[in-house]
Amino acid sequence: MIRKATKEDLPAILPIYAAARAYMRKNGNMTQWDGIDAPELQLENDIRLGQLYVWEKDGIHGVFAFIIGEDATYQTIEDGAWLSDSLYGTIHRLGSDGQHKGVFADMIQWASAQIPHLRADTHSANATMQYVLQKNGFRRVGVIYVPDGSPRIAFERLS
Repeated sequence: MIRKATKEDLPAILPIYAAARAYMRKNGNMTQWDGIDAPELQLENDIRLGQLYVWEKDGIHGVFAFIIGEDATYQTIEDGAWLSDSLYGTIHRLGSDGQHKGVFADMIQWASAQIPHLRADTHSANATMQYVLQKNGFRRVGVIYVPDGSPRIAFERLS
């Protein structure tokens, strides 16, 4: 159901991010994934590094990056603190085409089977992702800043 993405998957992955972006716009998140933070700009590198994964059920319906190890944007956190300094996996750029329920929960469950300490972040306007993370055991722990300087809400889960 979840496997590493390949370059051959790109034609199926691009519409997923387009659907996710449209969903965000429809739900009041007007700027995330618009410009230099667009996931499409990182896909080939994520695939090359072996850190892009797809969720499949009769085709590809979800995509996410999963990286084990230090994330440079998480070195500084404000308005809170990380729960642990142990080795962690970061979930980035989750997207779904909206055709199946439980895609995000499956991705998070898969990631936690790889490593029990997980981190993620999301835009303050992305209420859906905040809800999904908290529903799946993540705690809001503070604010981090992405490379363009904009803030993101930081989440962490220890299993």
